[in-house]
Amino acid sequence: MKAVEEPYPQSVATSNPELILSSSVGCRMDKEEISRRLARALQKLEHRDHYLFVHDLNERTITHRLAMYLQEEFPGMDVDCEYNRVDFEVKRLDFYPANTKTDDTDARTVFPDIIVHKRGAKGPNLLVLEAKKTTNKSGDDLGKLKAYKSNPHLKYDFAIFLQLRTGPEPGVERLEFI
Repeated sequence: MKAVEEPYPQSVATSNPELILSSSVGCRMDKEEISRRLARALQKLEHRDHYLFVHDLNERTITHRLAMYLQEEFPGMDVDCEYNRVDFEVKRLDFYPANTKTDDTDARTVFPDIIVHKRGAKGPNLLVLEAKKTTNKSGDDLGKLKAYKSNPHLKYDFAIFLQLRTGPEPGVERLEFI
C-alpha cells in the first residue's frame, strides 16, 4: 500500500488494524509501508556499514547507525536509540523484576534499541525495534517487545524484532513484527 498524504489530528487506528493514521508523518502508515522503509534503511546499513558486521561490533554501535538511516526514512518523526522517557517520567514495564534499577545502563531496563516517535507525552509512538546479533544469545527481546506494544502508556503502533548476522557473511537473519 502506498503512503497517502492526509492530515490527522493524532495517531488513530482505523477499521483495518494493520493501518495506522499518523499526523506526525502526514500519511497512512501500515505494516507494508513500515517494512519498505525499514528494508531501505537496512540496505543502507549493510552497504555503508559492512565493516561493523564483519568485525562483530557492539549492538549499540550497529543500532545507532540503523537509527540514522531510519531517520531518513521517517523525516517527520524523531528516531532515537536507548530512549527511556515518557515526557519527564522514566519508561516502566511490568515485564521486568521489581529490583531492576531504572538508571541501569546495562540494557536490563526499559531502553528500547530504536524507537520512531514524536518526543513528548502525546507522541505518537509509531515503532519500537529491538535488535540482537546472532552472536548474542542473552535477553528476552521478544518479551520486551510484547510488553512495549501492550503497555497502555507507551502505545507503540508497531514492534519489530531484528536479528543481525555478523561475521564473514553478514546480513539480516530474522525480521519479525510482534
